[in-house]
Amino acid sequence: MLLATIPRADAEPFRKKLARRGMVRKDRRIFERDGMVLIPLLDGADAGYIASLGGGTEEGDADERGCYRSPFEIACEKLSLPDMTLLPRKWEKVGDVLILRIPEELLPFRREIASAYAEAVGARVVLRESGRINGVHRSPVMEVLYGQDTETVHFENGLYYKLDTAQLMFSSGNIDEKLRMASLDCRGETVVDMFAGIGYWTLPFAVRARADRVIACEINPVAFRYLNENIALNHVEHIVEPVLGDNMDLPGERFADRVMMGYVRTTHRFLEKAFSLIKPGGIIHYQDTFPLAVYPQRVIEHLERAAGGRHIEVLFSREVKSYSPGVSHMVLDVRVLD
Repeated sequence: MLLATIPRADAEPFRKKLARRGMVRKDRRIFERDGMVLIPLLDGADAGYIASLGGGTEEGDADERGCYRSPFEIACEKLSLPDMTLLPRKWEKVGDVLILRIPEELLPFRREIASAYAEAVGARVVLRESGRINGVHRSPVMEVLYGQDTETVHFENGLYYKLDTAQLMFSSGNIDEKLRMASLDCRGETVVDMFAGIGYWTLPFAVRARADRVIACEINPVAFRYLNENIALNHVEHIVEPVLGDNMDLPGERFADRVMMGYVRTTHRFLEKAFSLIKPGGIIHYQDTFPLAVYPQRVIEHLERAAGGRHIEVLFSREVKSYSPGVSHMVLDVRVLD
């Protein structure tokens, strides 16, 4: 089998990143040899991604984990339902809150399901995602199935995010992009986060990328309250300037070294404002959703229309994640040249 190799000091964050990508074999033991940690990998693991994290790969073997049972298997053992094949195999855990999508056929049993998954995963509260996130405030539609207090603190990439999971979204699906933003060197820079939320992008820029100043704009009062709490939790009050309101009303012209646009579906409507904020030579981190059939032509049209004659250069682009069939959440780094 293929084994990922990494120095012991870097092993735990490395393992977590591989696990999030679904690369780690859970039926084999991780082991150590000569100061290196070796992690058994599933067939098809992305060696290029492993190398980008500073790891290596080699052929080898690892002992079996005969007693291992996945959380899904543990939950199944606690339940007896008409159709066990419909039970969710994926979920999102935010802090100690578990968020499930339960198919309609199993809704009569949703509280029993929630209790079983809570014990299997080690969650204090279980929510059912009963509708899509929509509206300008990006509010989720949740039903509490198990437990009571839906407020939690989620720890990710060395940062603390406090939020009420019944009122606010938290997506772990863009972790690679958060890590990329956190790895930037923003010393001496002013960053504008146009869609700050609870600090999803603001905190990586302020804490990890070491920006001198981050202007974090958020229109949702609930999210804004948690944004302020997270600024304090992560000790960056001297860097982040939180602004409650519509980002279209942000004052100033051509002063930002970077503009972060961490939003989807309608982000292109705010591009003209982003261009008004960015200084010559600055970079716009533009995220949006696009049908793959019209990508990249559609995105170039949006950018050129909003630029108003300013010259641009696309430095980087990639898919963040699939959004729906035939539609992807994309990110582009766009330098504004003049």
